[in-house]
Amino acid sequence: MFCFIIKTESKVFYKIYMNPILLNSEKTALVLIDLQQGIVGLDVVPRSGKDVLANAIMLAEAFRAKGSLVVLVRVSSIGDGKDMLHPLLDKPPMQFPRKEGFDVLVPELGPKEGDIVITKHQWGAFYGTELDLQLRRRQIDTIVLGGISTNIGVESTARDAFERGYNQIFVEDIMATNSGIEAHSFAVQTIFTRMGRVRSTQEVLKALSL
Repeated sequence: MFCFIIKTESKVFYKIYMNPILLNSEKTALVLIDLQQGIVGLDVVPRSGKDVLANAIMLAEAFRAKGSLVVLVRVSSIGDGKDMLHPLLDKPPMQFPRKEGFDVLVPELGPKEGDIVITKHQWGAFYGTELDLQLRRRQIDTIVLGGISTNIGVESTARDAFERGYNQIFVEDIMATNSGIEAHSFAVQTIFTRMGRVRSTQEVLKALSL
């Protein structure tokens, strides 16, 4: 049995007991959501974007070393915003400062040779992109998922992956959100545990080494 705990400085939010994971490197892809210059610097919890990025880089390098697929997802717009969603809302939409370079992936992460870059125009990474096609043509059946933000881009992508039948492993310490710790905790504890398995970077690295 393994134990996974989410902590802040003063609280332990929850504990999940689990069995170890086994990963087939040929059928597993690492999918990282929105680790781009305009997002990783946001004020996020329960860890900084810098810490999320450090774990993401570590895991991406391990996947590449195994010959496993790394998918880097970014959110972008053609510039006039007309390719983005504009529904009627009760609350204002989330806004990010769209400075030059907003949608550029953090260079330390990649892309590197063999990586796939997916550009999306909404929260989730499946709709309107070739992500599903690229995964299926490589016979990928398991997605290792992380990014910013937990309850927006990551959760939306996870829901779409779940409905398409993918196995999912959610790497909690490669996630953060600017929606508050409660939103992060709810997504990880209540949603992700019903769509897959929640693990840490170190647990995934261990599984890759087996």
